[in-house]
Amino acid sequence: MSGGQPTTHDSQAAATGDAPQAATDDARPEGTAGNGASLRPSDAPVLGPRPVYRPEVDQPTARAFARPEGLAGSFELPAPTAAAPRPGEVELVNRPPDGVLAEAFGRPAGSTEVLQRDPEADTDSATPAAPADPWRDPAAAAALGGPALSVPRPQPLAPGIRLSAREVLFGGKVAPKALAALAAVAVVVGVAGGLVGRLTAETASTLTSRKVTLQQDAAPEKPHGQVAAVADAVLPSVVSIRETVGDNGALGSGVVIDGGGYIVTNNHVISMAATDKSGRAKIQVTFSDGTRVPAKLVGRDPKTDLAVLKVDVKNLTVARLGRSDDVQVGDDVLAVGSPLGLTKTVTSGIVSALHRPIKESPEAGDDTAGAFDAVQTDAAINHGNSGGALVDGQGRLIGINTAIRSDSGGSVGLGFAIPVDLVQSVAQTLIRDGVVYHPWLGVSAKTQQVENDVMSGAAVQDVVANSPAAKAGIAESDIIVRVGDRDVADPAELSVAVQSHRIGETVTFQLIRDGRRVDVPVTLESDKNAPQQPQ
Repeated sequence: MSGGQPTTHDSQAAATGDAPQAATDDARPEGTAGNGASLRPSDAPVLGPRPVYRPEVDQPTARAFARPEGLAGSFELPAPTAAAPRPGEVELVNRPPDGVLAEAFGRPAGSTEVLQRDPEADTDSATPAAPADPWRDPAAAAALGGPALSVPRPQPLAPGIRLSAREVLFGGKVAPKALAALAAVAVVVGVAGGLVGRLTAETASTLTSRKVTLQQDAAPEKPHGQVAAVADAVLPSVVSIRETVGDNGALGSGVVIDGGGYIVTNNHVISMAATDKSGRAKIQVTFSDGTRVPAKLVGRDPKTDLAVLKVDVKNLTVARLGRSDDVQVGDDVLAVGSPLGLTKTVTSGIVSALHRPIKESPEAGDDTAGAFDAVQTDAAINHGNSGGALVDGQGRLIGINTAIRSDSGGSVGLGFAIPVDLVQSVAQTLIRDGVVYHPWLGVSAKTQQVENDVMSGAAVQDVVANSPAAKAGIAESDIIVRVGDRDVADPAELSVAVQSHRIGETVTFQLIRDGRRVDVPVTLESDKNAPQQPQ
């Protein structure tokens, strides 16, 4: 291009003298394609001429990239002529550098040294030869050069001058008299500090003393309270009972009821050992003085949750048995036993209710299904108190602790004891016969609301064939609301009501049948040969 005008390749070739070359397929042999492959004339593609697009070149681009003026060929250099500056351009003048640049980058005045000496220059010439360099001489031996930076060698120290204490501390600027005065002041300060420390130590020593002896007031004649007196009298008659079967074990309490070695406790305290068939069961009794002896099972009654053991020990302290009729709500009571394994534990409270129907359900490894009118107390009772004594303010046994009612399993002031009248009757029978039989009805029941939901009773679910209930005509769906002179509101009260009568006694059962009240006389029989039934 010249003057910013585009040119074609044809004009450029003409300018350089080169002959133009054909760039079409006509120059190839007939029947061949551009890559040498055979192609029939009928199959050869026919392409139209490619359009030539020459974009417009602006003046700054043409000025930067165009062929210089006066240059005809591609690589021809123009004659060195001074071209006139184009419009808008600044003429460059090859003038000497400024003084600042010459001073910064110029050779010092009078110096002929160049950046690199010629290693082959003549030493007699103005440019001296470079020093011998073994790196430049292939035949030179190995040699070490000097360090890159010169490190001055340490000079030996001159002998020091001995300084006095005054010169060291004060730089020799304090006179000896002043130094003596300072020493005197330091002595005075030290003495004063010692005196102050002494006085402080003496003042602090008044806070402690080895001369003080605390005195205790003995009260040998002080009368103990009633609770202490009762506990002291009852504790020797209460024992701790441990049953073991192999590696399994349980802990409870018991009460000595006869000088011959008879001890009453709960059936669930010893049921695991009583039902064991392996012969590994052991029952051990520990007295309040720490004496441990083995015990044998005399008999047990799962329906009242009572059992009697016997030990071979002399001079036993026997508990005094009270009467259930003498117990009233609000009476002071003590619960004695081994709660949570803590032997000889005494808790106090009151009788909070009487004739509370309690029915115990059998558990795994325990065949207890007790039903009785319990003495309710708020004296703390926990696991391990079972079988222990509940005594009144005179130390008389009024019940055997057996159960608690709690959502958490701990003592919340709702403990229950088997009344002493039932304990005396069952224990006497077990000691005499080794077994106890109870009156039997022969039904299973559930709680159900009756008479427009204003009262509830024990709804009969099943009736055992040939049982006293079946013989009397009691049928399924009957709702028992009264037994004798006692109202029945749930299965627990039905069980207790049946147990309160004698074997062979005829009792009137009032029940609701088809919305009508019906009185049915039932003759209770012994459960000796009866199948296992709740009632």
